[in-house]
Amino acid sequence: MAERSFKAEVEHLRKGEGDVFTGEGILAITKALLENGVGYVGGYQGAPISHLMDVLADAEELMSELGVRFEANASEAAAAAMLAASVHYPIRGAVTFKGPVGVNVASDALANLSSSGVTGGALVIVGEDYGEGSSIMQERSHAFAMKSQFWMLDPRPNLPSITKAVKDGFELSEASNTPVMLMVRIRSCHVTGSFATKDNVRPPLTVKEAVANPRSDFNRVVLPPMSYLHEQDKVKNRWPAAEKFIVENKLNEFFGPEKAPLGIIVQGGMYNGLIRALQRLGLADVFGNTEIPIYVLNVTYPIVRDEFDGFCAGKDHVMVIEEGQPDHIEQQLGSYLYKLGRKTKLYGKDVLPMAGEYTGQVMLDGVTGFLKAAAPDMLPGQVRAPNDAPPAIPDLSNTVPIRPPGFCTGCPERPIFAGMKLVEQELGKHQITGDIGCHLFASLPPFEIGGATMGYGLGPASNAAFDGGGERRAISILGDGGFWHNGLSSSIGNMVFNKSDSVAVIVDNYYSAATGGQDVLSSRAHNDTKSTNNPISAALKGVGVEWIRQIDHTYDVAKVRDTVREALTTDYNGPKVIVMSSECMLNKQRREKPLRNKAIKEGRRVDVPRFGVDSDVCTGDHACIRLSGCPSLSLKRLEDPLRDDPVAHIDQTCVGCGNCGEVADAAVLCPSFYRADVVHNPSSFEKWRAGLRTKTISWLQNRRDARRIRVGDVHVTAPQGARAAPQPPMGALT
Repeated sequence: MAERSFKAEVEHLRKGEGDVFTGEGILAITKALLENGVGYVGGYQGAPISHLMDVLADAEELMSELGVRFEANASEAAAAAMLAASVHYPIRGAVTFKGPVGVNVASDALANLSSSGVTGGALVIVGEDYGEGSSIMQERSHAFAMKSQFWMLDPRPNLPSITKAVKDGFELSEASNTPVMLMVRIRSCHVTGSFATKDNVRPPLTVKEAVANPRSDFNRVVLPPMSYLHEQDKVKNRWPAAEKFIVENKLNEFFGPEKAPLGIIVQGGMYNGLIRALQRLGLADVFGNTEIPIYVLNVTYPIVRDEFDGFCAGKDHVMVIEEGQPDHIEQQLGSYLYKLGRKTKLYGKDVLPMAGEYTGQVMLDGVTGFLKAAAPDMLPGQVRAPNDAPPAIPDLSNTVPIRPPGFCTGCPERPIFAGMKLVEQELGKHQITGDIGCHLFASLPPFEIGGATMGYGLGPASNAAFDGGGERRAISILGDGGFWHNGLSSSIGNMVFNKSDSVAVIVDNYYSAATGGQDVLSSRAHNDTKSTNNPISAALKGVGVEWIRQIDHTYDVAKVRDTVREALTTDYNGPKVIVMSSECMLNKQRREKPLRNKAIKEGRRVDVPRFGVDSDVCTGDHACIRLSGCPSLSLKRLEDPLRDDPVAHIDQTCVGCGNCGEVADAAVLCPSFYRADVVHNPSSFEKWRAGLRTKTISWLQNRRDARRIRVGDVHVTAPQGARAAPQPPMGALT
């Protein structure tokens, strides 16, 4: 069950010649693949290209009609290895994954692919997850393209340019026998727009037809002496062929006047930000017409030296806009200028920040700084002088609260870490490593469990250095997605082989939840096209793990606590693995809410559990919040003047998971939590019973109020049996 269904959007993929496609960039890429005769597609989900994998999964029927093979690969390495089909066969193939972490995982396969070269067009669609919207370490994929000599496309972020880049990428790959990376940034993936469609094209050679007529060529095998020849082929043949194709097909673009004393070179993906900055300076209009020449690098690697030299001819000042570090493009262009003997002054990271996302304001400040140095007369009068102080930016830290990432309401992983926290209070702090996935949020307050992560599926492997014996066993966290991605061999297999005495906790929420809720091997749901319901515990036994504990209801905090304590104190010497399973609450709600709403609309009786806190019982020590951290569990101030401290409060976002009550019970906290079932479409008897309860409660409340002595605004309850004095006028002395 993916994050959302694209079955409605998939129908737009059937549009043909003369139609117009409107939607997100990630959907446009899918349509472009089908229009350009792709033969097979694969990949691994991850922001910002998760939707591409989800669309492909929903479009399997359409792709099968065209003879296109789709594979949801086990990892990015498996996806990259799939491109081997294009090495010997003239079949166009495309894979996608999150960069640069996906590129890192796939690096071995990609390096071999680049060495052997390809016959059919091979396209690697990399979702460049860089900037403040990123969920990973801040790096770029550009360095890998340079290292292995992949050609890299970075198209302008609009649908016509993005879809054209898919076509150009396949053709460039075939013209130079080199795989091509198509880099799409976060904004490119989610930009909306339209483009004129073409008919979908069945691949000239399908994978089924190819496997019926096998081919091989030992010259493409990456073994000496062929591997030495591959390097020479890259430099002497593939690179010149790529440059020739780039120039002849005008993959890079030029905007603005042909002659001017200055110019700007920009990565294609940063073009919109540059044009917006020039618009704010009055140097470009809304249609992109600019007074400053712009050289748009829709191909950021390789850079064609002659094309660059032609742009710099007659210019005294040139600015390079290259987001991220290191400044690969700027260094290469500087080297070209030096070798060509040009006197053109190159600007870049001196007027723009070396690292960080180039937001609209950053871009505006950088372009302004360039123009102040190169052509101050082009700046409008309202731009401040060089020595003027920048405008004060208000401090919002006291107004807008910080919003660190955290577990969702009702997340089944939260009670796992509540149980581990209770064990920590009992046995002391342990060495704990985390992994990629939702469970990494446990490293933040209120749990503060786990302090390192080294890669997807590498949680237990990250703790290998601490498995040399000691007073306390090391603990590592691993998710079900990471387990199937890489963890089974690199972490669990590593523990078994080295006879590790540490503890691994596998968080099984039934999906690859952090990437959008895609099914994995151990998912409980039935999947028509994938194999699910393969227990993690069976795989653990298969690789030799003997001490295994399975918890099928993680909301049982006491059981979680006791099991973790057992793993840390048992006399068993060897790998200890606890599989903690409960369904991701987001996916559960996505599945159950529509069914529940439908039942309510049809008049059927439906119970919806809600939890609350009895403010008369709550002591206000807030220990429940420190051991839960649920977003629906907050604080509420009482009107009682004798109680200054706020009490715990559960708001209407509660999904009724019951974790708060379980935590209170396991930690022996106050019994202030209660459960109330909201009944929709109750029976006649239930309505009568509810009315009787309401009348009884109202009668008891009125009787209590009648015994209160009111002094001004203060209400004092009279002793049992005493009569309440008549209430004086408000504010009167009594």
